[in-house]
Amino acid sequence: MTESADTATTPPLPVRTADWWREAVIYQVYPRSFADANGDGMGDLPGVRSRLPYLRDLGVDAVWLSPFYASPQADAGYDVADYRVVDPMFGDLDDAVALMAEAHRHGLRIIVDLVPNHCSDQHEWFQRALREGPHSRLRERFHFRDGKGNQGQEPPNDWESIFGGPAWTRTKNPDGTPGQWYLHLFAAEQPDFNWDHPAVRDEFASILRFWLDLGVDGFRIDVAHGMVKAEGLPDLGSLEQTKLLGANASPSFDQDGVHEIYRSWHTILKEYDGQRIGVAEAWAPTLARTANYVRPDELHQAFNFQYLATSWQAGALRTVIDETLDAMREVGAPATWVLSNHDVTRHTTRFANPPGLGTQIRTPGDPELGLRRARAATLLMLALPGSAYVYQGEELGLPDVTDLPDEARQDPAYFRAAGQDGFRDGCRVPIPWTVDGPSYGFGTGGSWLPQPATWAGLSVKAQSGQDGSTLEMYRTALAVRRSHPALGAADNLRWLDSAGDVLIFERTSGAATFTCTVNLTGAAITLPVPGRPLLASAPVQVTAEQAVLPPDTAAWWTTG
Repeated sequence: MTESADTATTPPLPVRTADWWREAVIYQVYPRSFADANGDGMGDLPGVRSRLPYLRDLGVDAVWLSPFYASPQADAGYDVADYRVVDPMFGDLDDAVALMAEAHRHGLRIIVDLVPNHCSDQHEWFQRALREGPHSRLRERFHFRDGKGNQGQEPPNDWESIFGGPAWTRTKNPDGTPGQWYLHLFAAEQPDFNWDHPAVRDEFASILRFWLDLGVDGFRIDVAHGMVKAEGLPDLGSLEQTKLLGANASPSFDQDGVHEIYRSWHTILKEYDGQRIGVAEAWAPTLARTANYVRPDELHQAFNFQYLATSWQAGALRTVIDETLDAMREVGAPATWVLSNHDVTRHTTRFANPPGLGTQIRTPGDPELGLRRARAATLLMLALPGSAYVYQGEELGLPDVTDLPDEARQDPAYFRAAGQDGFRDGCRVPIPWTVDGPSYGFGTGGSWLPQPATWAGLSVKAQSGQDGSTLEMYRTALAVRRSHPALGAADNLRWLDSAGDVLIFERTSGAATFTCTVNLTGAAITLPVPGRPLLASAPVQVTAEQAVLPPDTAAWWTTG
């Protein structure tokens, strides 16, 4: 099998199936780092389109595209200037339409990112609000406030930006005098919308229909928990300062009023055929709060950040799996599972380091250990009930790039003090396709972030057809996941007794039983053979009655 898979004979999957999202494997494409078709060093939509056969043959069901809208790129496209225009760096609207049509021909669905909490400071509304001054009606669509102090010189409240520093920036009036302040929970170039204003709600309803009319199958909603703020924008005071994922309630996040928005969006999605969906990036304090976003009349999926943040320990993983299934069962929604994305250190590197360092790590740790654990974690994740997300390059076992030179970094949090660690660039380095060339097949003009020389051996070309490679493990796992009758959406997980840092569970459908065994220890363990071996993350010794699992290894088995 070649990396382009142009000659593959795999028949296209059905483009639309009822409730497809309950068991889908969704592949996140970060467009600027996936494939570069025009040789300018930056990935683009034609590049993504050219690699769709690879994604089809990998075995995923849908592709989630990070933002490609018109943007000054202050935060890698999450600062949108025009939601109906494709940024020229990625192509144009015709390229987006062609990409969606081609994906559907390959049996792949397309989910696009939507950024409704904030826009770019270059957005037409915001620019008009600045030009027209304090009395502009456009200011009501954002959070403009007079400052505190006798001359308004202090921010309106004590909120902090996720990227560090105050969550407020002071404007200048048209005559050049100091003016009002505006709220931005992220970078200063990303002013927050005021979702209490009907014009904001009407505009995003129109944006949804614009892309649905073009054929998108769903939306991943950025900062889905952030659009509604507590009335009066009260000070935090002694509360923990604003964080995306924290144990405390916050006046800036996860307000109950946000659910009215999603009920209205659910109605819009239902207007279209083909099971169009909404996916919440909701960093809620608990899984029970996360479940609120996927009640039957709201969104369809919510990212499981609690699972992503769980360390490589059997007890902790079993707890978060149980809590996830319980919470989602309560509202009739599918569980979701994710190990990596564009905002956190790749799990290959997280698992290479000691637990407790968080989701942004600056050291490579033990790469061999990290890859071994990452492969096992993948088989664990793909064996669980519900839907799973795969971040581009994780199927190659890519680590984070922890030694990027300072001058190459572009994460806005890197340039602001006391905010996010600012090392998200390490998981965004363009992925390698071939063993040679100026950017290992990413494009003909180099890459916008430097790639490590060691990545030639991790490329699609190097791993395709190689027994035991991480890429072939993913391909096999996704094929088994699709074909085994006990896997997928069914809520049929049953834990089996195990001692120490070991997880064993089975899932049964009719006469077929699937068993997953995971050794999370640093030593080999011996278990009774639970069935016929299907797949393992490392070589497993199997006799008629016993199986020896190496350290940090997962294995799949079947009976019936």
